[in-house]
Amino acid sequence: MTTPFPFTAVVGQDDLRLALLLNAVSPAVGGVLVRGEKGTAKSTAVRALSALLPEVAVVPGCRFSCDPAAPDSGCPDGPHEPGPGARRPARMVELPVGASEDRLVGALDIERALAEGVKAFEPGLLADAHRGILYVDEVNLLHDHLVDLLLDAAAMGASYVEREGVSVRHAARFLLVGTMNPEEGELRPQLLDRFGLTVEVAASREPEQRVEVVRRRLAYDDDPAGFAARWAEEESAVRQRIVAARELLPRVRLGDGALRQIAATCAAFEVDGMRADIVMARTATALAAWAGRTDVLAEDVRQAALLALPHRRRRNPFDAPGLDEDKLDETLEQFSGEGESDDDPDPDGPGGGGGQPAPDSGPQGGGDTAARPEAGEGGEPQASGSTEQSAVRAAEPFRAKVLSVPGIGEGAAGRRSRARTEHGRTTGARRPRGALTKLHLAATVQAAAPHQRARGRSGPGLVIRRDDLRQATREGREGNLVLFVVDASGSMAARQRMGAVKGAVLSLLLDAYQRRDKVGLVTFRGAAAEVALPPTSSVDAAAARLQSLPTGGRTPLAAGLLKAHEVLRVERLRDPARRALVVVVTDGRATGGPEPVALAGRAARLFAAEQVASVVVDCESGPVRLGLAGQLAGELGGTAVTLDELRADSIAGLVRDVQGTSRRAA
Repeated sequence: MTTPFPFTAVVGQDDLRLALLLNAVSPAVGGVLVRGEKGTAKSTAVRALSALLPEVAVVPGCRFSCDPAAPDSGCPDGPHEPGPGARRPARMVELPVGASEDRLVGALDIERALAEGVKAFEPGLLADAHRGILYVDEVNLLHDHLVDLLLDAAAMGASYVEREGVSVRHAARFLLVGTMNPEEGELRPQLLDRFGLTVEVAASREPEQRVEVVRRRLAYDDDPAGFAARWAEEESAVRQRIVAARELLPRVRLGDGALRQIAATCAAFEVDGMRADIVMARTATALAAWAGRTDVLAEDVRQAALLALPHRRRRNPFDAPGLDEDKLDETLEQFSGEGESDDDPDPDGPGGGGGQPAPDSGPQGGGDTAARPEAGEGGEPQASGSTEQSAVRAAEPFRAKVLSVPGIGEGAAGRRSRARTEHGRTTGARRPRGALTKLHLAATVQAAAPHQRARGRSGPGLVIRRDDLRQATREGREGNLVLFVVDASGSMAARQRMGAVKGAVLSLLLDAYQRRDKVGLVTFRGAAAEVALPPTSSVDAAAARLQSLPTGGRTPLAAGLLKAHEVLRVERLRDPARRALVVVVTDGRATGGPEPVALAGRAARLFAAEQVASVVVDCESGPVRLGLAGQLAGELGGTAVTLDELRADSIAGLVRDVQGTSRRAA
């Protein structure tokens, strides 16, 4: 068995370690979401925590780790006879990103259930994690329906498995820990809210601390057992402190004064719902128990706010998580006094809060501080053809009309285009390929019915064979690759106009975030095109690149299209099941080099030949319009829409037009 890195040997990361320990003291806090860059000891700290948890008493032979002192009355392996039980270490179970629903919640043997009428249940990872730790690395890459199941089980303390009228329930209480790198994509706000605490981690910039990290890691790699032995005393002390805090927890008093501070803080920061208040109350209580106190103080409330509120303040995916600590201190001071001790520590002192999330900076946005002349709407003056203009702030985003890829795909689960998926409405049945996951009951009965006499059926039940089973085919929605190709040339550089263009693209990015798409960004201006953002699940990164996008120069439309075609070619090799939707944002002009218009037409026809779904957002404005964007859409085999037509309340049938044009091109 591999010796884990000692928890107490982790250098720095005080917030992370505190959040994990508070959940070890009180699992009711609701788990921890750890956000941070790669290589910051996120996984190391989580795996090390399992060695600190006290041993658990279990019923011998129970696959669901029932407590012999209070066994689960509905345990599938029960009922259990009273007995002393056996003791074992608390488990840490890892949920792989590619896990199936059956692997998470368990699976029923459908064939035995139909033929024999017995509940033959194979437990999943939720059962394995009961009374231990369930760890999800890269939780932001987990499919949404799995995250929903996971968080529902964590909130209810039980897992339910339903298969065609046969149901199994078992206890599933565990410490949930998720880690993620925000650069790889964000969790939806609804899912963020389900995690009790969140911690932002980053590598230290202090040379001495970085030296100590390397020194300890090398020592551990050379001799894991010896290194762990040198930290055994510290590990034992923390383990005993966890046990003592658990015993003290029921006696901790949460006074009315502390409750008012919690309620006032949540109201001041305008968090939605009441979950934040409850999590803060539980966290503050756990902090007091961890400190060996029976009263909750203002410092506990402050620390609880720093851990429980930052991820609940996001109004849209482009808001930076964080908490204004000055505002927090003002709120706590305003509602201090009643229910607090006279010797409360200074909330800004050492006990005032370990968490230091980034100050609230609001939505990411490019500055609009440099005054500059506006480029003309028509043509390209010499100055705008050679001078780069500063970035323009995006206009306010709006709810965009849904654009989708025609046909039926088989890509990753999402919310944009039609696809054959594991979840959705049932559209038919087929013979299973491999393990049966979704039974089509009517088709199974129909397949078995003609053979009952030959199989010697004598009772009321059907005689079911493996060949009779039918897998349900379902239709749902998939996520797509939405590749934005944005014209940043001088002809687009008028301040008001480029602000509207960025606002429209930002609106489409918001839509892509909600529909679980990957996004990419190609820009073209001057003499060439560049991949401003390779395809990624981090819509935040795309929004940041868009906001800082400068404009100016000529319009190499062909280069932009060819660069986008190359991005799609590479992405097909990486993720062949994910279909693409190309959104070209331009006024349709093409300048620079020999025959720029003819070159752009030839580049566009590459997309049409490969039947890539495309939309041209026509940014041309002014009293005289050349209709060049419409011509480009025809070459692409797609459709053209204006900026105004992108709004959800302004056009009916845009999706139908996109699909119809694509089918005609095919």
